[in-house]
Amino acid sequence: MLIEDYGFGRIVVKGRTYTSDVIVFWDGSVKEWWRKKGHYADINDVKSVLDAKPEVIVFGTGKYGAMKVDENAVKELEKMGIHVEVDITERATKIFNDLVAAGKRAVLAAHLTC
Repeated sequence: MLIEDYGFGRIVVKGRTYTSDVIVFWDGSVKEWWRKKGHYADINDVKSVLDAKPEVIVFGTGKYGAMKVDENAVKELEKMGIHVEVDITERATKIFNDLVAAGKRAVLAAHLTC
């Protein structure tokens, strides 16, 4: 299990705690995630992960789902053959862990606060 814990404003990945939004890859690597619009994610906000050729991108929209994901971004990613899941971050972390355990090349893009 890559993601060991999630709570408002923090996530624990492979024993390390992060307190800002992150992108987590199936191999356990982590990058900080900054979006041009804090509570809105579009295709440009995940372009940096496309070179890794993920099969699935899971968006964690925050503890209460305050971050929105652009519908056109979802459509564009799916046209590229990338499955997209969008859920509150607590559930998104579980979805991500399950996908990785099943051998999928999954990426989690997680908003950690509201």
